[in-house]
Amino acid sequence: MFKPLLAALLIVFAPVAHAAPTEEMFAKLKAATEEAEAADVAADIWATWLESGSPTVDLLMQRTMEAFEAEDTDTAHELLDRVILLKPDYAEAYHRRAGLFLAEENYPEAFRDLNEALKLEPRHFGAWLGMGVMLENLGGAKEALTSYREALAIYPLMPQARSAADRLAKAAEGQEL
Repeated sequence: MFKPLLAALLIVFAPVAHAAPTEEMFAKLKAATEEAEAADVAADIWATWLESGSPTVDLLMQRTMEAFEAEDTDTAHELLDRVILLKPDYAEAYHRRAGLFLAEENYPEAFRDLNEALKLEPRHFGAWLGMGVMLENLGGAKEALTSYREALAIYPLMPQARSAADRLAKAAEGQEL
């Protein structure tokens, strides 16, 4: 009687493994020769980043996305704050919160969260892109170009990073758009 109960409790309270993209996924992303193929691999990587390993955190992240889509940024902020309290090693929560801060032009908070996301997941091409956008908005074209190039080193066919890097590289060489 106690063994089945103990087994059930161990299953219920066992930590769930955090999903992480594999080295093979990043190799496929880097080797992709077509934008659609790269986008598919990138979507798979995003899917793993959204799996926190905690059903509670995953539910809060789902609710965050719903709040964001409903343009309820106050609720999205509150939910992301809770996610980070529950799982401070979850890079995607910092990345998503940085996106909210970027939209609000709250650059100090966005910078903090992007740095935290990159500390936890240095291959987070979305965080590198966000860093580039923020730095460019602040007038740091050279630094923004570096961030876009970091994103491209991971995801070479990332459309947003490619166009931004091309534009900034032309400007840096003294050419007009």
